[in-house]
Amino acid sequence: MDVILLRHGETEWSRNGRHTGLTDLPLTERGEEQARALGGVVRGRAFALTLSSPAQRARVTARLAGLPSPETDPNLWEWDYGGYEGITTEEIRRTRPGWYVWRDGIVPGDAAHPGESIEHVGDRADKVIARIRAAGGDVAVVSHGHFLRVLAARWLGLPADNGRFFRLDTGTYSALGFEHGEPVILHWNAPVR
Repeated sequence: MDVILLRHGETEWSRNGRHTGLTDLPLTERGEEQARALGGVVRGRAFALTLSSPAQRARVTARLAGLPSPETDPNLWEWDYGGYEGITTEEIRRTRPGWYVWRDGIVPGDAAHPGESIEHVGDRADKVIARIRAAGGDVAVVSHGHFLRVLAARWLGLPADNGRFFRLDTGTYSALGFEHGEPVILHWNAPVR
């Protein structure tokens, strides 16, 4: 079983380094190009299960990559950044010097962006992993940078905050799988040309 992870293509906020959790932004023109390029990774493969975040940036990436009808799973939403939604790390560090999302977490936001802990993101990732392992074949997942990093950590049996070790750029693919029955990373943050 291979689990192909596609990070959605570029959005205006991802290009500018803004934390984009629940804000539903479209892909940029470059993001659409990245999404089309991801088609080379999934074209011709049979998937037992294809999942996407409900966010349009993930759903459009899936469609442009050649995964026309993935099942949307709300557990695949990006980390809810609460009061840091739409703000860059540099801006946050003006009032919280040295702040690092993986260590220091977020602050609550408004009703639309209440925020969540890294542990809650890990719980959502565990639910997705349970679905993946029950699928009985290869799986494609289209989601977001921080969420997929947490998913990879949990796949390996690591705490959710160990996702900090797995940088993940827009428009890239990664693959999880097994070696001798043990969960491993097969590819990570691989660009497509």
